[in-house]
Amino acid sequence: MENQIFELQYAMDTFYFLVCGALVMWMAAGFAMLEAGLVRAKNTTEILTKNVALFAISCIMYLVCGYAIMYGGGIFLDGIEAFDLAGVLSASTENGFDGDSVYSGASDFFFQVVFVATAMSIVSGAVAERMKLWAFLVFAVFMTGVIYPLEGSWTWGGADVFGMYNLGDLGFSDFAGSGIVHMAGAAAALAGVLLLGARKGKYGPNGEVHAIPLGTFILWMGWFGFNGGSVLKLGDAASAHSVAMVFLNTNAAAAGGAVAALIVGRILFGKADLTMLLNGALAGLVAITAEPSTPTPLLATLFGAAGGVLVVFSILTLDKLKIDDPVGAISVHGVVGLLGLLLVPVTNGDVSFSGQIIGAVTIFVWVFVASLIVWGILKAVMGIRVSEEDEYEGMDIADCGMEAYPEFVKG
Repeated sequence: MENQIFELQYAMDTFYFLVCGALVMWMAAGFAMLEAGLVRAKNTTEILTKNVALFAISCIMYLVCGYAIMYGGGIFLDGIEAFDLAGVLSASTENGFDGDSVYSGASDFFFQVVFVATAMSIVSGAVAERMKLWAFLVFAVFMTGVIYPLEGSWTWGGADVFGMYNLGDLGFSDFAGSGIVHMAGAAAALAGVLLLGARKGKYGPNGEVHAIPLGTFILWMGWFGFNGGSVLKLGDAASAHSVAMVFLNTNAAAAGGAVAALIVGRILFGKADLTMLLNGALAGLVAITAEPSTPTPLLATLFGAAGGVLVVFSILTLDKLKIDDPVGAISVHGVVGLLGLLLVPVTNGDVSFSGQIIGAVTIFVWVFVASLIVWGILKAVMGIRVSEEDEYEGMDIADCGMEAYPEFVKG
């Protein structure tokens, strides 16, 4: 009987992991659509190329070395415990099955690798419309193979930060990655944006902001896999209830963020700003990601609303500082990611504000400095910004030799 129960839970937990991983992979499509809508038509093909290529690079680099760095061991074949089913069943029979989560090591890798790609996708949007394609892809190798896995080892991997201190022991917690994934991606993006500079024509000589027409798409659905999968199991009543609460709170936070950003936009601009509405929903999702299991649905809505308000003012502030982020990625994932970390102790008594602050600083400083070094080397060796002529004509022609909307080509 124990073996049958074990096999059933093994199957359910593994299947749940795989389905959630597929939902998070759907977020890659969401990022591609989001960025394609937020850049001008002449840069659409290039932005889509970046998103497909970065996903492939993320999968390969995490397979070769990233997972091993994050969770210990050698390269993939040695670093992942494959969970031989017969061996696990034998151990369960000998020691007694205690009901803990059990799932295939391969499903764990699949779930983790799509998180890596998510972090890298955040960088893609922030450096859009003026970065060389191949410089971006080379950076993706370092980000997904070393920079992200190392900070992940200090958090989800349980390793000490350069052998000095353990973030978990300090009271740090990040349920699904407000800091580990989202703020890390934003830190890498900020480093690249600072070295790149703004797009031509974005800012006037007197500091005025010249809006560039945008459209967008949202990643709401994929976030259920992102947060829900981080429960790690489904095969018992308590876990099933936790998954349901995570789904409920994730949805509530997104709704709160969207409505709050819509209202703030109406107050500030006198109009319903679609871009702010959608970034508000994303901000709500990022804010709840650090801890979606312990808040009540009403608190989750309020946390999301706080993210929606914050993201509007953050986007406006970055524009005043002439930090050109075409999709608002630094604000959505970085600034609101920090907010999400700081909200965790409000509903989780096992987490401390000091631990959250130390963890956030550790993640940001490491990713920002490491990324700045890599971006700087790439800038010196191969250049990271396209020529002024290529930027004017569009990245589609310069990098890909084709256009997404040829019917709009000038005669």
